[in-house]
Amino acid sequence: MAGVENKVVLITGAARGIGAGTAEALAARGAKLVLTDVDEAPLHELAGRLGPDTALAQVADVTDLDSMERAAAAGIEAFGGIDVTVANAGIATYGSVLQVDPAAFHRLIDINVNGVFHTVRATLPALIERKGYALVVSSLAAFAAAPGLAAYNASKAGVEHFANALRLEVAHQGVAVGSAHMSWIDTPLVQDAKADLKAFNELLASLPYPLSKTTSVQECVDAFVTGIEKRKRRIYVPGWVGAIAKSRAVLNSPAGDRATLKEVPRILPLMDEEVRRLGRSTSARNAVPDEEG
Repeated sequence: MAGVENKVVLITGAARGIGAGTAEALAARGAKLVLTDVDEAPLHELAGRLGPDTALAQVADVTDLDSMERAAAAGIEAFGGIDVTVANAGIATYGSVLQVDPAAFHRLIDINVNGVFHTVRATLPALIERKGYALVVSSLAAFAAAPGLAAYNASKAGVEHFANALRLEVAHQGVAVGSAHMSWIDTPLVQDAKADLKAFNELLASLPYPLSKTTSVQECVDAFVTGIEKRKRRIYVPGWVGAIAKSRAVLNSPAGDRATLKEVPRILPLMDEEVRRLGRSTSARNAVPDEEG
């Protein structure tokens, strides 16, 4: 696949952040977009800005396979097929394993892991037909764990290996599979955590540079677009995340744990107390009634 002009790209979590930025950048390069999200107003606003000849908005829930299949079918009907799938939708939770709301933990796994499966399952026949490309959005968190973020870490490790298995299954059918691994990106997910939790800010500050650095959405979008155009196996944002990936065995060794363990007795109780006072284990934007105290 040379470039993305006239290629059809389905993006989940497209209403804001990385998803919206990637959609705009791909549209500028001549791609057609099938945009999905559960957040209707910003999704339709983005599609309206891009124009009906370029973008189709489909309100769809990644936790519901039927919903994703309907979105994929609508995209195929509108544009003739799907060349690229970007499984981008995801949320985060806060709090230790003992503090996090179990309902919030389960919901995160449903969105971040089952949502990737549903997105790929719904679009894979079209990708096979066009010998396309699937990009699974994982994270640096797949191989660099952080206290208080166990659900997010588990989900991103899970979808990385899902992508690895999928790649083996579909390579002979001409479909390429990539996974994206980002450090902290200045998305609503990270912004919400910073606004909700003093402990999250202290966790970031305790990390050695460059692990403590927050990267712009635009830098991430640029890397995604290049990765999609080149059908990359791995996308790292920033580039140094690739070096961390190669040293994951050291990172997860007793020596690698040492610096973080020094901060856990101070930061984790603070986070858990803040989560208790908030009455929720995720951002207000992502909370559902069952998760609110």
